[in-house]
Amino acid sequence: MQTKHSMVKQAIKSKILDGTFRPNQKISSESELMKQFNVSRHTVRLAIGDLVNQGWLYREQGSGTFCADRSHLEEKGRNGQKSIAIITTYISDYIFPSIIRGAESYLSDKGYNVTLFSTNNNHQNEKEILERLLTQQYDGVIVEPTQSAFSNPNINLYLNLERLNIPYLMINAFYEELEPLYIVMDDEKGGFTQTEHLIKQGHKNIVGFFKTDDLQGVKRMKGFIKAHRANRLQIDPQNIVTYSTEEKFLKPSRELESLLSSSEIPTALVCYNDELALNILDVLRGRMLSIPDDISIVGYDDSILAQLSEVKLTTIAHPKSKMGEKAAQVVVELIDAKNERDNRNQDSISSVVYEPELIERNSTKNLQIVKG
Repeated sequence: MQTKHSMVKQAIKSKILDGTFRPNQKISSESELMKQFNVSRHTVRLAIGDLVNQGWLYREQGSGTFCADRSHLEEKGRNGQKSIAIITTYISDYIFPSIIRGAESYLSDKGYNVTLFSTNNNHQNEKEILERLLTQQYDGVIVEPTQSAFSNPNINLYLNLERLNIPYLMINAFYEELEPLYIVMDDEKGGFTQTEHLIKQGHKNIVGFFKTDDLQGVKRMKGFIKAHRANRLQIDPQNIVTYSTEEKFLKPSRELESLLSSSEIPTALVCYNDELALNILDVLRGRMLSIPDDISIVGYDDSILAQLSEVKLTTIAHPKSKMGEKAAQVVVELIDAKNERDNRNQDSISSVVYEPELIERNSTKNLQIVKG
């Protein structure tokens, strides 16, 4: 269990790292800190004393306690080693190992040490990781945003990366308020492509499943809706199923069970990704439904899962390893431009958007083909 003085110490440190307390700015008084944390003066003094000894704060007799300027420690803290942090929502799951391998291979060739971090798609974990990065002064950062569809509570920490001139870019999605460099897929077009493929095959009763706490899912859902509108096909509101990361193993399956019990069973399903598609397949097997004869299904990402099942999934290709390698290349270019103090070169580096490509296998059926 964290001691009270450690709690106060970490809270002050967090305010330094997120830029609330700037170099040479006076921090809150002892009395204010006592009131804020409901602790004794002795506890506050212990916390401040530790931070002074560690170089985070300094005292001026008769004036108070101030935030130290740690910028001069940046180069000293690296010990001559070149280091890049890669932050993803997950490390060992799904398509993430392929993305990471692509980045690691390129960075290793360029002489960089790589440290991997996983937020587990949790903002508090993201906060703790960013604070660690700011303390250890990495040369650059590749980030997959956490719950990118929502307002991010850690924006100040990213702004502090910018203030310390630590280059970063985002992959798979990005926080729009920061307007960062990013490497993503055109997920709206991907969702459109998934859906229009089914519509062109004659499907009209199509259900879409979308994870909506990240930007990818929101954009894929937008593409699903646009494909219906472009083809003058109305959507039954119950045919859009949304869910959060925490609900991904239960809610889509439960909603599908309900839809399969209705009077008009859907003929096709659009899935947020291949992982969800495999979970959905379990429900369909339980109902003794055949793919694609009874119901068609389209995934997203062209992961290994798309080919592992006995049903080979039609899906949208994701660049995976190629995306990781490109992210590594861009962050190295940003670091080189910074080190050379070449703003023109830095300004010439741009974001990358990959076009979706449909990979057709045998999980969809063309309803317009009439057997003779």
